[in-house]
Amino acid sequence: MTLLLTQQAAGSAQIVTMVAWFAVFGVAIYFMMIRPQKKEQAKHDAMMADLNVGDYVLTTAGFYGEIIDIDEDTVIVEFGSNKNCRIPMKKTAISEVEKAGAE
Repeated sequence: MTLLLTQQAAGSAQIVTMVAWFAVFGVAIYFMMIRPQKKEQAKHDAMMADLNVGDYVLTTAGFYGEIIDIDEDTVIVEFGSNKNCRIPMKKTAISEVEKAGAE
């Protein structure tokens, strides 16, 4: 009887240890993957909220252009040196912004 009780106590201790390891791994995954992604998303959202006409942008396709009009979720970007190529695109297609007055 005593042997059976010690085996049950050892089994419950193993379960507690296993749950503790899952908690440690969960916290590690949060701090290594989820939290940095949320910070990056907040930084991108702030960049999108700060867009102005005249800013130079780099699109996700790798094109540089100047913003000439901004709507709710779209922008019109002017590409090229002759200023004849104007393309409407989603704001999410912008990967970097350089302010107009920045040097």
